Amino acid sequence: MSQPMGELHDTLWTNQRRPWTEQYLRQSSLVRGKEQSRRRSQSTTSHQTQIIMKTHSLLLGILVGVVTVEAKIYFEERFAEKDWDSRWVQSAHAGKEFGDFKLTPGKFYGDAEEDKGIQTSQDARFYGLSTKFEPFGNKDKPLVIQFSIKHEQNIDCGGGYVKVFDCSLDQKDMHGESPYLIMFGPDICGPGTKKVHVIFNYKGTNHLVKKDIRCKDDVFSHLYTLVVNPDNTYEVLIDNEKAQSGELEEDWDMLPPKKIKDPDATKPEDWDDRSTIPDPDDTKPEDWDQPEHIPDPDATKPEDWDDEMDGEWEPPMIDNPDYKGEWKPKQIDNPDYKGPWIHPEVDNPEYTADPELYKYDEICSLGLDLWQVKSGTIFDNFLVSDDPEEAKRVGEETWGSTKDAAKKMKDEQDEEERKKAEEEAKAGEAEKDEDDEDLDDEDDDDELEEEMDHDEL
Repeated sequence: MSQPMGELHDTLWTNQRRPWTEQYLRQSSLVRGKEQSRRRSQSTTSHQTQIIMKTHSLLLGILVGVVTVEAKIYFEERFAEKDWDSRWVQSAHAGKEFGDFKLTPGKFYGDAEEDKGIQTSQDARFYGLSTKFEPFGNKDKPLVIQFSIKHEQNIDCGGGYVKVFDCSLDQKDMHGESPYLIMFGPDICGPGTKKVHVIFNYKGTNHLVKKDIRCKDDVFSHLYTLVVNPDNTYEVLIDNEKAQSGELEEDWDMLPPKKIKDPDATKPEDWDDRSTIPDPDDTKPEDWDQPEHIPDPDATKPEDWDDEMDGEWEPPMIDNPDYKGEWKPKQIDNPDYKGPWIHPEVDNPEYTADPELYKYDEICSLGLDLWQVKSGTIFDNFLVSDDPEEAKRVGEETWGSTKDAAKKMKDEQDEEERKKAEEEAKAGEAEKDEDDEDLDDEDDDDELEEEMDHDEL
């Protein structure tokens, strides 16, 4: 824990003053004369002044260091206020039917207020919503994009990602073709697509991550975090745990490859890359060639067959048990085998390293540009920062503080539904049994009436 400023000042002053004071007392006991005392007094005042100035400089340096390492939060939205929509703009792009977002914690939650987020509310709709903040650039700093998402509806097909834009975004006309800088978040559609998108725009072209990052596909809330570092590395976290990481140059095709196949190199004509060859001494057996199908020897001409009416009778064909297929000589090791030929590579003249792959000069908008077949997704806890550790702390403070209680509430709801279903099933069975008994009683009454009629006869 850091010292208060006054205590820190006193400590520094005492530590530096002590050796000087002891030396001054020793010298004072040996030296006589007012002039010498006056000069020492002047020297003492000057030395004290120097110590104070040095102490103040040291304290100023400490303060500057604290300011330098302080985390910067560029944008944060927890949807704590009812007027959240005053900070977000709904797209009105022509030709698209946009769905509405509503503020709600959903059907289950850990805290009714803290878990409030914006939820997609209409099926088979596009969703277009964005917000702007003070522009910034991430040169020489990490860039952190984080949010929580809950597919409460057990989504079957729909996006759950965010897009980051520069200041040129026309919010009222935002749509799928609006240029963006980064797209990040989960995307689910059927059993085949359950991935985390990480797409970077580099020099006007969007580049998809080459690694497969699996997203969560349950109904609970999850925290998604993207960290882009100034050393051109990245990390994707899900629920504050690393899901993928690596280097931007390796995991995206933003730059041409460093090496290419030598255009002047060709495989030598005498290069034999066949590991096995047909045995030249192997010959086909004389009885090998047999027809694949033969007439059925057990078939007989039907008695009612009329050659004039039905044509000449022919027995049906069956598979030939002696058929052996196409003959091929057996394979043997190739004595001239040299192994696979590897095309030599050379430096790519079109490749130029870019130490600033990570950098964006202007970031000032974040948006949701989605299509959902089945609505019900809740977005919450948006954060754009330059400090991964601060983002992790905020994630635990928001998503992490309510996730367990939300799961408990969902489990209790599921248990209630299970019990209700069991009771309804039992009630249905009991009703069926009563109906069966009523039918049996009716049958007994019918039999009794028949017997009475019989007796009367």
